[in-house]
Amino acid sequence: MLYGREGEQAAVDGLLDGARAGRSGVLLLRGEAGIGKTALLDDAVARAGESFRVIRAAGVEYEAELPYAGLSLLLASGLDRLDALPGPQRRALEAAFGLSDGSASGGGIAGDGPAGDGLPGGGRADRLLVGLATLALLAELAADRPLLCVVDDVQWLDRASLDALLLAARRLQAEGVALLLAARTGGPNGPGDGPAERPLGLPEREVAGLSEADATRLLTRRVGPDLPAAIRDRLLAEAAGNPLALTELPVATGVRTPAPGGLPLTSRLLIAFHGQVTGLPAATQTLLLVAATEESGALDVVLPAAAALGVTAEHLTPAEESGLVTVTADRRIAFRHPLLRSAILQRAPHHQKVTAHRAVARSLPDGDRRTWHLALAATGPDAALADALERTAVRAERRGGHGGAAAYERAARLTPDRDSATRRLVLAAEAATEEGELARAEVLADEAAGRTDDVLAHALLDQVRATEHFWRGAYPTAHRLLLDAAGTDIDPMHAARMLLQAFHAAWYAGEEPVVAVLDRLAVLPLADDDPLAPLARHLPAAVLPALGRPAGPLPPVREAVEAARRAGAESPVDLVQLCGATLVLGRDEETAELAAELVAEARAKGTVGVMPTLQFFLAEAELFHGRHRDAELTATEGLGLARDTGQHQWVSQLTALLACLAALDGRTDRCAELAAASLATTGPRTAAPAAGQAWVQWALALLDLGQGRAGDAADRLHALTTGPHRHHISATRAVPDLVEAAVRLGTPERATEPYERFARWAAAADRPWAEALRLRCQALLGPDELAEAAYREALSRHATAHRPFEQARTALLYGEWLRRTRRRTDARPHLRAALETFDRLGAHPWAARARTELSATGTPAPTPATPAGSPQSPLTPQELQIARLAAQGLTNRDIAAQLFLSPRTVAHHLYKAYPKLNITSRTELTTVL
Repeated sequence: MLYGREGEQAAVDGLLDGARAGRSGVLLLRGEAGIGKTALLDDAVARAGESFRVIRAAGVEYEAELPYAGLSLLLASGLDRLDALPGPQRRALEAAFGLSDGSASGGGIAGDGPAGDGLPGGGRADRLLVGLATLALLAELAADRPLLCVVDDVQWLDRASLDALLLAARRLQAEGVALLLAARTGGPNGPGDGPAERPLGLPEREVAGLSEADATRLLTRRVGPDLPAAIRDRLLAEAAGNPLALTELPVATGVRTPAPGGLPLTSRLLIAFHGQVTGLPAATQTLLLVAATEESGALDVVLPAAAALGVTAEHLTPAEESGLVTVTADRRIAFRHPLLRSAILQRAPHHQKVTAHRAVARSLPDGDRRTWHLALAATGPDAALADALERTAVRAERRGGHGGAAAYERAARLTPDRDSATRRLVLAAEAATEEGELARAEVLADEAAGRTDDVLAHALLDQVRATEHFWRGAYPTAHRLLLDAAGTDIDPMHAARMLLQAFHAAWYAGEEPVVAVLDRLAVLPLADDDPLAPLARHLPAAVLPALGRPAGPLPPVREAVEAARRAGAESPVDLVQLCGATLVLGRDEETAELAAELVAEARAKGTVGVMPTLQFFLAEAELFHGRHRDAELTATEGLGLARDTGQHQWVSQLTALLACLAALDGRTDRCAELAAASLATTGPRTAAPAAGQAWVQWALALLDLGQGRAGDAADRLHALTTGPHRHHISATRAVPDLVEAAVRLGTPERATEPYERFARWAAAADRPWAEALRLRCQALLGPDELAEAAYREALSRHATAHRPFEQARTALLYGEWLRRTRRRTDARPHLRAALETFDRLGAHPWAARARTELSATGTPAPTPATPAGSPQSPLTPQELQIARLAAQGLTNRDIAAQLFLSPRTVAHHLYKAYPKLNITSRTELTTVL
């Protein structure tokens, strides 16, 4: 019976009721040790009853460095359904659990790895795919009846398992899955800073101490009603509403003499458990130590290990009789509380723990768990064990899991040879960087640097340091470290990777750093068969002319892509930067084609990590082509993936791009909300401005311009187009808007210098649409007698460029100019054409302006089909995306595989879409869409 937990039980009931109705939900219970989290999980399982399928696991302290240990335990009962998963997801999960060899699907370019965040690519894509596979398998397990998934002691889950569960949790929608988690908020030494201690972005409920009345009821049930008032009050005060303390402290102290105060409650509970264990026979204590050492408590491992120490199964009986442990149906020893396991391990002398680890290792088959136990038992250098640990680290990286850094570091400590130990410290620093443990990486890098004079080792360690500086927003420092490292006497292949990462840092540091990197990259002596050579040659040719610098000829990006693939580049990971580079000089059509191709390839391969980056570039290209709804669909999906995978840079960028789209169709509140969200997204390790800052400024300026606030628009745009990020794509494309705002404000001189740069850029871009925009700027800036010729030539160039929004804006400005010069008849066709396009695109502010101008010519303007500020389609972006795929004939399972959702979620969105479209069946989608 639980006392005082009605609120928590109601929250759990809501979770279960939702799952019964086909809705998925997540709840994380947080609280101190002994506060009753495990009891609430047990209660939830009981409340679920036979109508639920239940799977359960718990984090174990010693397994924290074993990738996917927790997840494999949780999903073990569902592995027979792996064949139902899409191929890439099935293979990723099999590799994670050691059911197949697997291999890293990363190998991305340092500095534009899957997250595009300055981290090397490595196995991150595999880790993300494991999370999506976890989602798919949970959905499969919930296909027949609702699923309750229970995970206790999340604070001890290995990082790879936690990441996979978090990704699945954030994407659960309509599968009928109830995910219930519990995490401790502090340990014996107070609150920690592990992954589970930080905000996880999940619905949470803090489990607080019991009220005095409920605590009194529990204590009375434990020790009886005859307890003297003074002792009762002392116990209640010491327990502070903690149910475990109310249960254990009376037993430990014989009721009459409570433990001395002054210690933290958790420490007093540990002391209480110490006392209970100390009273057991020595052989039983030894068996409990072996069970606490072996993570899973499996009797098939614990009993042989204990036997090697002279202990038999009969010695478990006293611990069972005292209620300290139970043996579960699946033959595992379960401790009454996780603190009991901690107490046993804490009280044991070092030599006993070493002996226990060695015994457990000998009882395990060859593999990573055996290697880790041997490592924990090691008391000095051991070359063979160090080699085995390095192999464990390599396997962890191949599976895309965390743990490689810890294995490399432990291997280094056990390596007798100084040079080999240093090499392993370098590998540990690189692995820690890949795993996002940047402080740890810097410590390892400093230690390794002090042990070697090797030039390549120092260059690689500078790359580690540069990554940390990048994350912290010190872009000039990151850029300088990488540039210097690449300039040492190292292999050109390594230098190329460092320069490509330096380009990413330089992009945020300013124009001159960008030029410095590209100049070095252009002359790097890479072999023709080096996979990076095509990118290293294309990048300077694509970017330098946009900055007004000379460069070699720029061939179509397709040639670079094909050359890179022939040389063995990893696609799509190694090709991501080409998509961004083509945008810099206005090759938007190349970006649209290549990014769409690579997105499709990433879907097919399950290379999830690159998706937000590619989708940002694709959405940019779609926006620039006037395909606003397509851009919104692409950016919305990319934003969801970026959020789910913790890619803060792309969360900020994609949110800002969506703010820009909201500005274009006049959704004022939505634009402001998205802009604020973008600026607030900086990631947990950086003090730098949000990555989407430039896009946010453009979005807010477009909102101002569309609503007639020329002064505010001009201020924002002038800062954007003349500031340190004036070379950014959004800043370049915003110059025509600055010209329009400045002219409307009567201060055209504010746009003079940005316009001159834009004119040089348009000439280098050599695209009809770019020249059309330049001509529009020229018409606005005067002289007035040359305006008409410039407008007409601009419209002529627009006619071949297929960019309806910008063509309509030029037509609107030309029509306004004609009306002001009293040529109303001439103005009407241009204003009417502009209005039709704006209405079709849902660009409500510009449509309202065109409607006003058309009415001023004496011609009544048609009523808008949809009110300003309303979406063009009744469907949400995800509903529309799913409906489009269904209209193409794809099944729900096919759509789910493409969009990394569950089939039931796809069905749910289609069910909601039909009435919005006034249809009743799937076959009607083709006609409506």
